[in-house]
Amino acid sequence: MRLILNILWLILGGGLVTALLWFLGAVIMAITIVGLPWARACVTIGAFNLWPFGREAIDRSEVTGRDDIGTSPLGTVGNIIWFVLAGIWLAIGHVTAAIGLALTIIGIPFALQHLKLAYISLFPIGKMVVDREVAAEARRRKGSMDLDRIRTR
Repeated sequence: MRLILNILWLILGGGLVTALLWFLGAVIMAITIVGLPWARACVTIGAFNLWPFGREAIDRSEVTGRDDIGTSPLGTVGNIIWFVLAGIWLAIGHVTAAIGLALTIIGIPFALQHLKLAYISLFPIGKMVVDREVAAEARRRKGSMDLDRIRTR
């Protein structure tokens, strides 16, 4: 079912067009050199745009179990800069597309995907896109570690 929905997404939900726009944004960011951290985020979101059903964005630290530069305070600063300059506008674009698609019953699954993309558009640095099962397992493992830490107090 995911395969069928992803194929329909590419054709009818705007997935191919939005992915190409995200990849164009990555090229523009990379050309500026200063925008390299955001270029990587654009590529991640562009790939997410191509195949969103069955996948979700999650903090890298939840998957890897350790912090890196994207999940550190420097990543937070990068996300704030991104939010002000581009994130809010990109999220508004995805929400607008979601509203348009949600007007029809058949467009509701595609509208939900645009809402997922709007979420990652706001603060993309420090995120990675994984299968839904991997995200659930990472959250379960993190919850188990948090529970162990509480019990040892």
